Amino acid sequence: MATPEIGGLRVAATGGAAAVATGPQELFVRHARRDGRSVAVLRAVDYGDSCVVEAEVFPAGALEAVRPGPYTFADTHQATAFVTEAVEALMYLGCDVLAQ
Repeated sequence: MATPEIGGLRVAATGGAAAVATGPQELFVRHARRDGRSVAVLRAVDYGDSCVVEAEVFPAGALEAVRPGPYTFADTHQATAFVTEAVEALMYLGCDVLAQ
């Protein structure tokens, strides 16, 4: 069985009642770029009983993106804190981070 995807990123199956009733809800996407090149894309998806952050990382010189994770959190607040820290680190390293 294939792993479900949202916007090209895999999503974790949680089986929660809220997710079944309404389906997963994409909360936000952050796209980090440096010197005109994509560095990372972070996407948060709310499943009702958990929140998952998916990442696509584009290493310099690599032909394909690396997809670490998914990172599962108990709620949207924890997932948002995780992404906020990641975005701050990317900005510190010289990336421009855009909300999509």
